[in-house]
Amino acid sequence: MTRIAAVAASVLLLASPVTAQEVPPGTKLVVADQSELFANLLKASGAAGEITFGLELPNFAGGPAILEAMRAGALDLAYVGDTPPIQARASGTLLPIVATVDRERSEYWLTARPGLEIGKLSDLRGKRVSYIEGSGRQAYLIEALNRAGLTLKDIQPVPLRVADLPDAIRTNAVDVAVLQEPHVTRLEKQIGASRVADPEERKLLPGTWYFYARPEALDDPAKAAAIGEFIKAAIHSVNWMNENREDWGKAYYTDYQRLAPEDTAAVLAAQAPARFQTSTEAVAHHQKLVDLLYEAGELPERFDAAGSFVASYDDLIAAER
Repeated sequence: MTRIAAVAASVLLLASPVTAQEVPPGTKLVVADQSELFANLLKASGAAGEITFGLELPNFAGGPAILEAMRAGALDLAYVGDTPPIQARASGTLLPIVATVDRERSEYWLTARPGLEIGKLSDLRGKRVSYIEGSGRQAYLIEALNRAGLTLKDIQPVPLRVADLPDAIRTNAVDVAVLQEPHVTRLEKQIGASRVADPEERKLLPGTWYFYARPEALDDPAKAAAIGEFIKAAIHSVNWMNENREDWGKAYYTDYQRLAPEDTAAVLAAQAPARFQTSTEAVAHHQKLVDLLYEAGELPERFDAAGSFVASYDDLIAAER
């Protein structure tokens, strides 16, 4: 049995359904947040009032730091992008995915420096392209190259930190970067950067985020119940976000992140509605990501994506979304 198969075997013991139940008094749950998204979303939507246990939402900058905190036992649950669970499992740490949040369109954009126009994905050949290793940006770039019949060997990869990506375009240090709003619109207006014009670019991958859990938290009945209550509140908050886009944009992007109203508008325009998925619905796309990274040489072996999920909360997700 391979290492990846071995770590997957234990997750099968965690697949029994978790029915809605009262969380015991004194229960505490520590959930890794990113950009304080859910801290703000639960508050703005009013869903924070549904939480009956002690909830902590420490903020993290990216999957690697979250993984280390998980390994140290400091977290029970985490909100992460689409590739961290894959990279964690490939390294021998299986953190079961308990819920998936999906957007029909990715929020990433391939953005070219001033003076360079990329009309087709095939024009990426030979270009200096920046992304974040082990992140959804890397998977997005690999899929873009695949669509053009290219690989990472056909470009000049420039791995950077997320905070450095906009300046790399601004200073012409790279030719193309995988960016998100509001940086794309800002760079277009300020310096004449441009989006890759190929219509295929908007069809590459959906936007996918996961909640994955520390196995010991799922084994603890009190924490397992709290995770269910948290997922339920998160679903309600996401439903509110979809139905109140302008209110959410003002509360989070304008008031909290201090974006200008026009930048907030750009962010919202780039976002398709978010939706929760069950494990059954989410596994096919996750397998595509696994295959994508394996074929690009970014994983030591291919594995069955179904082994990364537990169906414990599927009934709850289907009922509440």
